[in-house]
Amino acid sequence: MREATLDNGLKVLVQEIHTAPLASVWCWYRVGSRDEGTGLTGVSHWVEHMNFKGTANIPRDQVKGIIEQFGGSWNGYTWIDQTTYLETASIEALDRMLFIEAERMDRCLYEPTECESERTVIISELQGGENDPEQLLDMEVTATAFKVHPYRHPTIGWQSDLEAMTREDLYGHYRRFYRPSNATIVVVGDVDSDDVLRRVEREFGGIPGGPVAERRRFVEPPQQAERRVTLRKEGTTAYWKAAFHAPAFGDRAFFPLLVADAVLSGAAGLNIWSAGRVPRPQRSARLYRALVDTGLASSVGGSLMPTAQPFLYAVSATVAEGQSLAAVEDGVLATLERMSREGITPPELDKARAQLRARFVFDMDGVTDIAHQLGYFETIGSWRDALDLEGRLAAVSVEDVHEAARRTFTSSNRTVGWFEPQADACR
Repeated sequence: MREATLDNGLKVLVQEIHTAPLASVWCWYRVGSRDEGTGLTGVSHWVEHMNFKGTANIPRDQVKGIIEQFGGSWNGYTWIDQTTYLETASIEALDRMLFIEAERMDRCLYEPTECESERTVIISELQGGENDPEQLLDMEVTATAFKVHPYRHPTIGWQSDLEAMTREDLYGHYRRFYRPSNATIVVVGDVDSDDVLRRVEREFGGIPGGPVAERRRFVEPPQQAERRVTLRKEGTTAYWKAAFHAPAFGDRAFFPLLVADAVLSGAAGLNIWSAGRVPRPQRSARLYRALVDTGLASSVGGSLMPTAQPFLYAVSATVAEGQSLAAVEDGVLATLERMSREGITPPELDKARAQLRARFVFDMDGVTDIAHQLGYFETIGSWRDALDLEGRLAAVSVEDVHEAARRTFTSSNRTVGWFEPQADACR
């Protein structure tokens, strides 16, 4: 690893991997939905969309083609703690990839007609998600689990805010957070570190640094009682979900809870970019045996994501045909309560560790994933955390997992959601 910081505050991370003539460039910004104030929910995601709409030196219709002519891929995403953009292509495209990100950082246009056009696109995207029962249930459970912390807002925003936001709101957000002192460039691939630093300096060195964007730290008050959400809408399948307040990635309790999740629902990695690429090894997991093997649910799983501040551990289940939400809830809660009461066994810990180590390898599978992990963990802590996952996992004991389960899986710490499908009234 090579780490450097330009005079304007831009951090640069370079990892040389000479296995194929490829390079992956990611530009990360420490801004996400947690940084949005009242009336501006969804602004970070909308800004991300606008930053694909052309710059002072890249016409709108050429943004995609610059990378695609080299057979490469490009994308971006916004989540609660970060916004990022990427290009992966042959090494010959390195200068162009850096040029695109320098343009995006400082010279996006925000044409009023483009802002209005994208408003329609994003509201349509939001409404499409609301028509998906699982997405809608997740949105409502998350919003109910938090009272204070902006993690409660969906990254896409609330429709009333999307309808009211102006071009000036978008451009002001862009100018506040899209600056070198709030960004990290990550380059991984068949490169020379010194050469990359010279190229980055040439493209980004002239962009004014400005002050570091202030990020408020919110403290969610402890939940005092169970909360419940029941959605009744047209549909054919029932869904169940529970969310428990969980530790931030930097908390000592994070990895014991990650092991608990591996025992409950099969190990998942910590790469949110490629999380679904490799299925979880679920068939011997506790929740699978209790819910799927018994015919109560057609699927079940847990989710613990690495975040900068305390977020949620969620358990979700799809109710099998002919079964009830109440029966699924009883099965899930009984499984969680047993772990709270009895903990896990040493063989279960060994198995969870082995599965998680394998997932950490998949998480770093190729230059694009390696660059993602380095940049992602830099936005919530330090890039070094991405290289210390196995060390933190190895330190977890059976007692640590038992304590994490005991503290997390309490009735006063959970928010339960039901989606009850209703027949179409027009039929």
